[in-house]
Amino acid sequence: RVDEWTDVDRKRVMNDIIATMFNKKFMEELFKPQDLYSKKALRTVYDRLAHASIMRLNQASMDKLYDLMTMAFKYQVLLCPRPRDILLVTFNHLDAIKDFIYDNPGILNQVDETFRQLIDTYTCLSDGEFQLIRQTLLIFFQDMHIRVSIFLKDKVQNSNGRFVLPISGPVPWGTEVPGLIRIFNHKGVEVKRSEFTTAGNYVTPQREGSFELYGDRALKLGTNMYSVTRPVETHVSGSSKNLASQAKENIVPNPLAKEELNFLARLLGGLDIQKPSGGETGFRLNLFTTDEEEEHAAQTRPEELSYKVINIEATQEPGRRAELSRILGELEVAEPRPDSAEKGEDLLALMDGL
Repeated sequence: RVDEWTDVDRKRVMNDIIATMFNKKFMEELFKPQDLYSKKALRTVYDRLAHASIMRLNQASMDKLYDLMTMAFKYQVLLCPRPRDILLVTFNHLDAIKDFIYDNPGILNQVDETFRQLIDTYTCLSDGEFQLIRQTLLIFFQDMHIRVSIFLKDKVQNSNGRFVLPISGPVPWGTEVPGLIRIFNHKGVEVKRSEFTTAGNYVTPQREGSFELYGDRALKLGTNMYSVTRPVETHVSGSSKNLASQAKENIVPNPLAKEELNFLARLLGGLDIQKPSGGETGFRLNLFTTDEEEEHAAQTRPEELSYKVINIEATQEPGRRAELSRILGELEVAEPRPDSAEKGEDLLALMDGL
C-alpha cells in the first residue's frame, strides 16, 4: 500500500526486521551445529521475522511473500556455478542488507558481526563439504515448483515451475572451458590431446569473488532481482502427486515435533518482537494489486498448501507462568528437560509471551 507509507515508515520497518533477524542470541542458535529445519519450522521462524515490526500481512500476502522467498533462494542455490559460491550468494544478501541500514551504526555492527562469523565458520570448509550443504538445501526445495512471474519473464523458469539450467556462460572459477581432452601416462606425463565441439558457448570467468568482509563478489546471484520495476506474481503449480505428498506431510504426525518446537522456543526466545504501542495499529502490507485480489487468492489457494498457526495460552499453571516471566526477562530459555511431557505447550506458551 504505497500510498499509505512514508520513507520514515519504510526505514523503521527495515530497521526493526533487520535488528530482529541479526539479534545476537538468534544468531548464536543459528550457528550451532544442528539438523536442517522442517518446512513448518522454517515457516514459523519466517512469520516471526516478517512481523517483527509494525508491518502486518494477511494470510494470502504472507503466503505469497514466503513462496517468493523460497523460490528465489532455490534459484540462487541451483544456479551456483560451484558449491562454494553459496557463500558468495549469502555475502551478496548481507551486502544488500547493509545498504538498508548504513546510517544505523548499532544494527550495522550486528550485521558485520554475523558477517565475521560466516567467514570464520565457512571459508575454511572443503569443496566436498560445500557440495554436501548445497545438495542438502536442494533436497529441501526439490518438491517446491511455484511459478514466479519475474523468473518466467526472464526465461529462467518453465511454465511447470522448474528452473532452466544454462548451457552457456562463465564456467566455475578454477575450471577450464570444455572442449579439450588430455591423456596422461602412468607417470603423469601428457601423451595425447584432442578437441571436441561443445553445445554451449563457454567463457573463463574474469575473477573470483571476494570472501572478505568487503569486496567484489563477482557473482550476481543474490543481488537485487528488482533492478527493473515489474509486477511479481506467484502461482501454485505441480502434479496431483506432488500436492498429495505435501498434504500428507501436513497430516502425518512428526514424532520429533515437540523436540523441534522446543528448539524453536530457544531460537525465538532471543527475538525482540516489536509490538505497536499506544494507538498504533501498524501498517498492512498487501502483495496484491487490490484487497479483493488478496481475498480471492486466500480463498482459491489449495488447502494442502496453506499454513496453519496454533496459539495456546499459558494459563494452566501459575508456577509455569512465573517461570516463563523470569525467562523472558532474561531473554534466555532453559534447556528442555528430557522427561517433560508438555514440551510443545512450553514452547507455544513462550511464543505467546513474546
